[in-house]
Amino acid sequence: MIHTTTDHTLERRYAGEHPLRTLLYLYRGHVWRLCLAVVFFTIKHSGVWAMPLITANIIDVVANPQTRQLAELWGYALILALIFLQNIPMQYVYIRTLSIATRSMETALRSALARRLQLLSMDFYYRSSSGALQAKVLRDVEVIEQLTKTLFETIPAALFTMLFAIIVTALRAPWFLLFFLITVPTTYALIRLTNKPLAERNRAFRAEVESMSARLAEMVRLIPVTRAHGVEDNELARLQQQLEEVRKTGLRLDTMNAFFGATAWVSFRLFDTLCLLAAALLAYTGALAISVGDVVMLTGFFGNLTNSVLLVTNVWPQISKGFESLRSVGEILQAPDIEQNEGKALVTEVRGHLALRDVCFAYPDTDDSSLCDVSLEVQPGETIAIVGASGAGKSTLLNLLIGFLRPTRGQILLDGRDMNTLDLRTYRHFLSVVSQETILFKGTIRDNILYGSASAISEAALRRALADANAAEFIDALPQGVDTPLGENGAGLSGGQRQRIAIARALVRNPRVLILDEATSALDTASEAAIQEALERLMRGRTTFVVAHRLSTIRHADRIVVLEHGRIAEIGTPAELQARGGVYARLHGAAAKLA
Repeated sequence: MIHTTTDHTLERRYAGEHPLRTLLYLYRGHVWRLCLAVVFFTIKHSGVWAMPLITANIIDVVANPQTRQLAELWGYALILALIFLQNIPMQYVYIRTLSIATRSMETALRSALARRLQLLSMDFYYRSSSGALQAKVLRDVEVIEQLTKTLFETIPAALFTMLFAIIVTALRAPWFLLFFLITVPTTYALIRLTNKPLAERNRAFRAEVESMSARLAEMVRLIPVTRAHGVEDNELARLQQQLEEVRKTGLRLDTMNAFFGATAWVSFRLFDTLCLLAAALLAYTGALAISVGDVVMLTGFFGNLTNSVLLVTNVWPQISKGFESLRSVGEILQAPDIEQNEGKALVTEVRGHLALRDVCFAYPDTDDSSLCDVSLEVQPGETIAIVGASGAGKSTLLNLLIGFLRPTRGQILLDGRDMNTLDLRTYRHFLSVVSQETILFKGTIRDNILYGSASAISEAALRRALADANAAEFIDALPQGVDTPLGENGAGLSGGQRQRIAIARALVRNPRVLILDEATSALDTASEAAIQEALERLMRGRTTFVVAHRLSTIRHADRIVVLEHGRIAEIGTPAELQARGGVYARLHGAAAKLA
């Protein structure tokens, strides 16, 4: 069933607004959980920010036995014990609360990305790398999850520790706020100083990782070709070059992070030392009535303060990396290349009458048209062969007929209706494509054949499709017959066997429009004969468009359309075109010499 409504809930200006607003938007409905998790974490973390104050009080008790009671020590010990013990339940509720929010966001975001990928036009995929898209759905979403933990764990802990230190210091030794006022601007200056170069290097590193993912995916896909031509060393050299670029970019990023972290650490340790000396001097001289416990408290608080500021500066690269991942997933969720089907007429029946009226098409960012002024009328049940030299526009024409591309000028009519006014998802229920590259997924043969069938298929109909596809004999010989599991992309089957499964898949759909794109070009002569026989059964009574380099496979076509430089050069029956001595005759002669 086709859903005619689109989920736009995650569409947003990912590159045009502050990333933090975008992150909170992704957590809509769960922001209260994030806030509650911060509360739980603050309570759990209380041992860190309360320890200097309690330690100072204990030292003052010991340093002044004449005026202080021993019972106070036990009281402070009990408080510490309670602070430490509460860590167990608070840690549990904190992690669970945060996990519910992050896992829900993770699932919703990946689901939205998957939905968007299903809606994007094929032109988007022609311009994109599958490896880079996988990196966005997998790696970038994971980075966003880590960004959440940083922002709602590390940052609140640091800020609350600083706030507590400032308040207690203001009450016990207000003059020491001077150190805090020096530290905060220094931290801000360091962050501002490194923010831009860190963001640029994170962006460069992400781009290199996406390129590496694409290169790896391509290498795996080309392994049969690589092995067949004995060029493993060349392929490894190409990959090594890409890996080296990732190494260099990552090294530059790591070096900047290291320099930034080390500079901040040394700066804050110098402040710690200065604080200790100043507090000790004031306590020794009695200038501000600071006790021994106050020296420990102030030094501890100042250490907590500088450590918190240092922590924030150290995690800033992770935050920058997370913000870059937000923009990265936005490249999919914001992509404008949507196949526009919403609100258009549903196709509930197809007779198979197609008409092209002065159709032109030019790919984006190009000045030349791949097709120009193509006019053709095809009657229901007619078989049209499309031939031409490489680059003549055959694939573009097929993509227009499937609806993957829309004409930049002219019209394509389906049973008298402009295809631009139709929901092409419903039209494709009545269409099947058998191409040179058969795509099979990991599952049983039955699953692969029934994939995409709109309604339940009976066992009898399945068996009939297997017989008509000349696939029954080899499938029945398999250990579990039609329920035999297949490896990825049909590993273990020959090219001819995979192609016959693809034909059976087309047969069970009972399409009204059939696209055959070089369906026999990669097969040997024996396999081609069996496939051709199966294809002829598939083509009966259906409007069929056939693209083939082997002109022998289109000898039964009703008409042949000859494309040359994106235009129709000739149209006619095979005999008419051969007798005419034009472009088709030259192609036929060249094919005969090659045979």
